[in-house]
Amino acid sequence: MHRVIRRIGDASARRPWLTIGLWTLLAVLVIGLAGTAGGRFADDLVAPGSQSERAMELLQERFPQAAGGSAKAVFAAPEGERLDRYRPAIQAALARIADAEDVAAVADPFATGTVSRDGRIGYAEVTFDRPSAGLGPEPVKAITGALEPVRAAGAVAEVGGDAAFINAETETSGTEAAGLLAALVVLLVVFGTVVAALVPIVIAMVTVATGLSGIALLAHAMDVTSAATSVGMLIGLGVGIDYALFVVARYRQNRTAGQDNRAALSNAMASAGSAVLFAGGAVVVAMSALLLTGLGLLASVGLGAALVVLFAVATALTLLPALLSLLGDRIDAGRLVRRRSPAERTEDGAWWRLAHRVSGRPWPYLLGASALLLTLAAPALWMQTGYPDAGDDRTSTTHRRAYDLLAEGFGPGHNAPLLLVADLRRPGVTAQTIPDLTGRLAADPGIAAVGPPRTSPQGDAVVVPAIPTSAPADAETSRTLERVRDLAPANVAVSGMTAMTDDLTRQLDKTLPIFIAAILATSFLLLMVLFRAVVVPLKAAVMNLLSIGAAYGVVVAVFQWGWCADLFGLDGTYAIASPLPTIFFAVLFGLSMDYEVFLLSRIRESYDATGDSTESVARGLAGTGRVITSAALIMTVVFLGFVAHPSPLVKMLGLGLSTAILLDATVVRMLLVPATMALLGKANWWLPRWLDRRLPHLTDPATEPFPDTLAPAPAPADR
Repeated sequence: MHRVIRRIGDASARRPWLTIGLWTLLAVLVIGLAGTAGGRFADDLVAPGSQSERAMELLQERFPQAAGGSAKAVFAAPEGERLDRYRPAIQAALARIADAEDVAAVADPFATGTVSRDGRIGYAEVTFDRPSAGLGPEPVKAITGALEPVRAAGAVAEVGGDAAFINAETETSGTEAAGLLAALVVLLVVFGTVVAALVPIVIAMVTVATGLSGIALLAHAMDVTSAATSVGMLIGLGVGIDYALFVVARYRQNRTAGQDNRAALSNAMASAGSAVLFAGGAVVVAMSALLLTGLGLLASVGLGAALVVLFAVATALTLLPALLSLLGDRIDAGRLVRRRSPAERTEDGAWWRLAHRVSGRPWPYLLGASALLLTLAAPALWMQTGYPDAGDDRTSTTHRRAYDLLAEGFGPGHNAPLLLVADLRRPGVTAQTIPDLTGRLAADPGIAAVGPPRTSPQGDAVVVPAIPTSAPADAETSRTLERVRDLAPANVAVSGMTAMTDDLTRQLDKTLPIFIAAILATSFLLLMVLFRAVVVPLKAAVMNLLSIGAAYGVVVAVFQWGWCADLFGLDGTYAIASPLPTIFFAVLFGLSMDYEVFLLSRIRESYDATGDSTESVARGLAGTGRVITSAALIMTVVFLGFVAHPSPLVKMLGLGLSTAILLDATVVRMLLVPATMALLGKANWWLPRWLDRRLPHLTDPATEPFPDTLAPAPAPADR
């Protein structure tokens, strides 16, 4: 495989302008197609085989008028006034809403009685001709604009409900630009020259532009959640910069060791380029494993992220060598600090001494690092998951203000309506016994109100709305849902947004162990084939689990328990969004494998050349420690930029990812890896002969060892 990657890099370097031209053409084509043929983003919240899915399918088949999405235009008079004073303005707004695109019907709150007891708050039910998940933000924006007469009259007018929450436009906070700027500063410190620092930034920008455009095209073929772009942006910036950083760093090390530009680039592609391919493959495998959850929401996130990583690998293996070939000696242009001699390089100093210090006393470092990670992971044992609702969003959004007004005027359960759908063609409840069903519903202590039944045009389906007494994310609402489903006959299925998200959370809880096992098994096999060892991949899996567990614990402590809430700009405490633990695991395991592959590849090179386990670990850490730490710092600052985002969900994602990456690249790679490898010695590379004969060779054993770019280190006795 090293030979193949070397040839790809050499071909790109020999014809740099052709390579750059092809990438320019590809980028223009993909971005142009995304603008013209890209699909709409839609959140597929359906859990396959669930009651909520059966109910929605029945509605779409028998009662399409009741299957459309819905929103609420919420009105509130100033304190001490009644809403009927603003009735002319409200009716003018309702007339404008009725003329909006995709609106099937709008109800007058004064005619339907949807006005609070004190007469100050009311809402108009808006029904669309399509399900909420497929609407997009434009219809919601149209309704928001149609409410202007009410605001001009002096009353409050907001848009809430399921359709408004699901299709709210994603706010931008400039975090991407801030992350890129911080990454540039780190790269300037690492490389010391402006040109060398700008090259990874250029590669990352090409990766993100083409990758996100690819996600937009993917939305044309399947339902893709808008969260896929946020995750794709995070991963694209991180791996795009990191992969280029590793190749450029190895290329400059080779040049410093006396190799000419062509040989230095060719050897860098064969070594670091091969590591990029395997590391990217690990991330793609981890993200693609989200398909195993069976949920369209997570499947689209996984496929979108995998697509971005594929672009990152492709740019690093083709576009990057073309750029480096054109730059030549100009890679060192714009020097900010003086060039250091080989004897002054930190790779031969601090990291070498650290590796020998850890190897000399492995047990204290092993126990201390493990205790730190386990302590940070402890809060994860009390993790409570739930799907976020409009009440978890920012008060600056219209759907959050509508949520608060509905809870104030009608109770918190008004934001968590349930929908019972009866199939009258099947045995169970009949048209005559529907009143008995509504009576049993109304008698449940968790149900605040039961709406009038609606019968389909053919008379073969009945819809009964019910309003719980508690909020959507409240645990009591889930218990009420269970009781309602228990008392409903076999031909009745319960749906509604609250029921759908509850089913989604249950599905995630069931599939998470399968998902984790699949990632662990696949990653183990990949590392075993790559490094031809059994112990190394087992150790990598355990260490990755430790860093991921620590990230879970930090997220629980901050968001669920409220520790340091003011520091992160949080208004209160939040349940952990149920899709996040799964997304966290996929992203973090894949990215952790990046550093594992880069470090172990360098260790394996030295071990193959010397056969000395201790020295190979020291030389591997000395050769990659500074670069891995810098790469992790870049990815950490990119992810931390998203902690400044106004959305708590994005904050949660940014904090969890940045915490895990920082711990993985420092505590795990710099302390745990050398400590465990020192204790295990040659057992690290043990592989049964029968297995060695059966495993495919991904590397080229016949090739000579790569030139060692580190200056000879002094022996321990000479220090």
